[in-house]
Amino acid sequence: MKFKSVTFDLDGTLLDTVADLAEASNRTLRELGQPTCSEDEIRSFIGRGINNLVERCLSRQQPPAADLLATAIVAFKKHYAVVNGDMAEFYPGVIDGLLAWKASGLPLGVVTNKAADFTLALLKKKGLADTFDVVVAGDTTPYKKPHPEPILHACRLLHSDPVSNLHIGDSIHDSHAARAAGSTAYCVPYGYNEGRAVRAEDCDALVGDLLAALALARA
Repeated sequence: MKFKSVTFDLDGTLLDTVADLAEASNRTLRELGQPTCSEDEIRSFIGRGINNLVERCLSRQQPPAADLLATAIVAFKKHYAVVNGDMAEFYPGVIDGLLAWKASGLPLGVVTNKAADFTLALLKKKGLADTFDVVVAGDTTPYKKPHPEPILHACRLLHSDPVSNLHIGDSIHDSHAARAAGSTAYCVPYGYNEGRAVRAEDCDALVGDLLAALALARA
């Protein structure tokens, strides 16, 4: 094994959380008297954190006023706290893949743009709280992916050289962050990537699932 640690994206890589996010978004929009969004629209808005998701929900007609956006973010957090994890589902192969990665003995981390409160609650609800050695959320550092700092921070916590770290995600934000940190980037093809299919040229390897990622890492 050429890697000394592995970090994973959460939404779109381990869990399909779009149904929860869509429900919270539309509860927010209805509360504010705004048009609701389809699940496919919400799927294309995911990837840069809650504030960006809420802003994009409000921006289909015109950019929202600052006070409306601030009110909507507060409302979204209220609604998402209620539904977080209720409809989220594991992608195929994730459970077996995580067990296999855990058995490899490498330290494992989550690096996500989701806020810490929601991240920790989601991991606990889905039985993943004890799977990872570290969790770096969207508000753990001053930056979110595609900035490299979240991955660099995870590597520091894992006592791993970023060059020896493998990051597995579903979007160009993951691959850009990993490459900027000096890490290798694998991408799965089934996530969000803001509504566009991730391409092999966007990352160091496009892998079908977490087990395929482990097999390639061992090759």
